Amino acid sequence: MRRKDNQLMVITHLSQLSSFVIGFGSLIVPLILWACNKNDVHDMDEQGKQIVNFQLSMIIYGIISIPLILALGLGLLLLLGVLILSFIMPIINAVRVSNEQEPYYPLSIKIL
Repeated sequence: MRRKDNQLMVITHLSQLSSFVIGFGSLIVPLILWACNKNDVHDMDEQGKQIVNFQLSMIIYGIISIPLILALGLGLLLLLGVLILSFIMPIINAVRVSNEQEPYYPLSIKIL
């Protein structure tokens, strides 16, 4: 039987911010938390996939912005948008999960 663990879900969403603290880990830490708990915690599998899809999408958008910076200069706006979304959305979704609402990650590419 799966247990409901809102605290772990909040931590999993907030773990995406680890890259702002230690420079990396925004994909690795939530991926580890999801892989270790997806069968034990209710909704972890679904939300873990959303988090990993969001982080992979932000990495892809960041990579796309680099040549656009060199070519058009518009890549700076895209990179700034990626950074803002990468910081704000985990916080918003951690609050949503703690209030037992569904998280939502905009511009996520469904990879998993």
